[in-house]
Amino acid sequence: MVKRCTQYLLVICLLVSGAASARGLPELTELIKENSPAVVKINTVDRNRSNRSNSQPQFQQEIPDIFRHLIEPRRRQQRPVASMGSGFIISDDGYIVTNNHVVDGADQVTVTLTDRREYQAEVIGKDVRSDLALLKIEAEDLSAVRWGNSEDLQVGEWVVAIGSPFGLDYSASAGIVSAMGRSIPNESRENYVPFIQTDVAINPGNSGGPLFNLDGEVVGINSQIYTRSGGSIGLSFAIPASLAQDVIAQLRDKGRVDRGWLGVGIRNVDRDMAKAMGLGKPSGALIEQVSPGSPAAQAGIIPGDIIMRFNGQNIGVHGDLPHVVGQIRPGTEASVELMRKGKPERLGVTVGALPGSGEERGQASAYPSSAIGGRLGVVVEEIPEVMKQRWSLETGVLVTQVIPGKPGAKAGLRSGDIIAQLGFEEVGDMSDYKTVVKDLPEDELLPIRFFRAGQSTFRTIRIES
Repeated sequence: MVKRCTQYLLVICLLVSGAASARGLPELTELIKENSPAVVKINTVDRNRSNRSNSQPQFQQEIPDIFRHLIEPRRRQQRPVASMGSGFIISDDGYIVTNNHVVDGADQVTVTLTDRREYQAEVIGKDVRSDLALLKIEAEDLSAVRWGNSEDLQVGEWVVAIGSPFGLDYSASAGIVSAMGRSIPNESRENYVPFIQTDVAINPGNSGGPLFNLDGEVVGINSQIYTRSGGSIGLSFAIPASLAQDVIAQLRDKGRVDRGWLGVGIRNVDRDMAKAMGLGKPSGALIEQVSPGSPAAQAGIIPGDIIMRFNGQNIGVHGDLPHVVGQIRPGTEASVELMRKGKPERLGVTVGALPGSGEERGQASAYPSSAIGGRLGVVVEEIPEVMKQRWSLETGVLVTQVIPGKPGAKAGLRSGDIIAQLGFEEVGDMSDYKTVVKDLPEDELLPIRFFRAGQSTFRTIRIES
């Protein structure tokens, strides 16, 4: 009798366990089978990267001229650098989406389909700020993905990634959405992507691959991982499909991306600031500085204001503001709800165009280099008094924008740095800066001194002809 009861109990437990499993673990085989043909493997070749990586200014300076002839031949003999990533087909006539960092600087881009067909791809357009690129191959009747609405995603929802981690073709992994709207600044300290965080196993080679919901729709593009080992530790980040679709549409139509711009420096609101401003809890974006002549300045926004809502969207933390503003088309009239001296205010602002937005077809800049960033490829302004007092500075100019690929970026400058010396000339203010930059010689290594968080740093910079 006891044995029979035990058997019944075991059967019941198995049935309950099976029911729980059916409720909690989705069936993914059909989803993966249906969508794998639209996922591609991308291989790139950069014939110049090895030479660039071995011709850094510091490296050259440390080698006496008499010994350089021993090094040069080795540099010329180095092989081209190859890299790999993933992508996915968005139309049956051969348009493909991937990450910008997968194809950036590549001389040759090869796309491999699931049936092993290979095509040379044309780079239609790239966008550094969203880390997206649009490719085109000459093929027809291809399998294409379906876009989903990433704004409907919820934390805890199941998602699936398909890609080529470590070059292993068409590998699938699954997990859940861990968080939404993650702010992760890029190398230029810009923050225009509200990333989807997941615990899906993403590794090198997955970059540019699709993230699917359980309806088989692309809700994100896998872009980054947080790791200390180089492999997955359960923190991966994807670009939301809602943002990606807008970027891709602009790249397809005009080869560049135009973004909204306010022209403010911001920080988070802490508990003490929230209390002082009459807020129930820390929220919003505190304005630390306003660029002269910017859309924010023209709208009457001043340092000390706390933006609570922009164009009808809540600003929970300061990182939300560039996400919202960046997706608004330049020239759009937007409403700003803010706290000023403890009282609510409502203003109207005409959103401007972010300087240096996007790249033209054929990888050319969308704006003349002389108009955006000048010879150094950096946008500067006078140092606000609050920064002078904080870091005990009297001279210099503040870097507010660094254009990728330009001399300033190659020298390691970032937004927020304060340039104090160029070449052998001191930079006291904007007038000095313009005069010094105008007279800098080309194709020579020059010293540059700047302050970062109050610490003086020396680097070298080269103005290319």
